[in-house]
Amino acid sequence: MSKFVSNKNESVRLFKNPILEALSHIHPATPFVFFVPVILYFAYLSVTQSSYLAPGLWATGLLIWTFIEYTIHRFAFHIQPKSKLGKRFYFLVHGVHHDYPRDATRLVMPLPVSIPLASAFYGLFYVLFAPYHDGIFTGMISGYLAYDFLHFAFHHFSFKAKWFTWLKVYHLKHHYNDPDSGYGVSNPLWDVIFRTLPEKKKVTRQDLDKWNSDELKAA
Repeated sequence: MSKFVSNKNESVRLFKNPILEALSHIHPATPFVFFVPVILYFAYLSVTQSSYLAPGLWATGLLIWTFIEYTIHRFAFHIQPKSKLGKRFYFLVHGVHHDYPRDATRLVMPLPVSIPLASAFYGLFYVLFAPYHDGIFTGMISGYLAYDFLHFAFHHFSFKAKWFTWLKVYHLKHHYNDPDSGYGVSNPLWDVIFRTLPEKKKVTRQDLDKWNSDELKAA
């Protein structure tokens, strides 16, 4: 597991190639600009094809997303590589985020990665769920955008809503206390099911206030 390095909103260079380096950065609004029209289009298809089933299909896709979020984070982003190449790959995929958790240009997934993944999932849903795949896909992408927004917000915003504060503490436990727990980012559902919840008493409101204070000082 990578060691925490910086709490500033700063980046480290990942690639010598300037094109690859540019593609590794993304404005946090970009996924919304691209995927909101996608959601609206497939939601329209779902309503016209499935009518009253559309809300349930959307909810099913949302639930599927929460499982995808958990499994990718736990089993792909937190691998324990032994080889030099494996460690390099881990750092590029997720280790850099743990070393630079407030890097605003690497808190959401770049489109060259998210678009092929979304396309692959659409194909999978078509095979598994047709003719209801459009509605389920809509829910999955909605969940992905919610995840992107919340992940960015946890590292840069301090809303007063209790549910947001709870989730922010939940995610920051993963970063600052125990990276081998709290794999759910937008929700704790699968951490509860698979018993990977962070320890309840490891983080207090005072810890959160200190993190926020340190973030302001480092900005």
